[in-house]
Amino acid sequence: VQLQASGGGLVQAGGSLRLSCAASGRAFSSYTMGWFRQAPGKEREFVSAISWSGGSTYFADAVKGRFTISRDNAKNTVYLQMNSLEPEDTTVYYCAADRASIVAANHMTYDYWGQGTQVTVSS
Repeated sequence: VQLQASGGGLVQAGGSLRLSCAASGRAFSSYTMGWFRQAPGKEREFVSAISWSGGSTYFADAVKGRFTISRDNAKNTVYLQMNSLEPEDTTVYYCAADRASIVAANHMTYDYWGQGTQVTVSS
């Protein structure tokens, strides 16, 4: 599986961005999908995840109420809608796919990773 993240950019605080992650392969609809972020010199941080069906979603406390996650299995794409962005959200965002059906926040459980997309929020 190859993952291609896009949609990052520069936005003012309070603004919005929508990240997309396009996946290759026919097994996409069976994967749990997650978004993580990582600042230089820091641990990779869980942001959000969605079950294979889209029926279950999970968010880190830091983004709860501001971010939403969704997926379109017909398009092999998962989205992260980010609203009310804060300067603290500035970093590189990665999408990931997990072959397991149990949704996890631990980045170690994910099998495939995209290349990352930079999000910068100015104050």
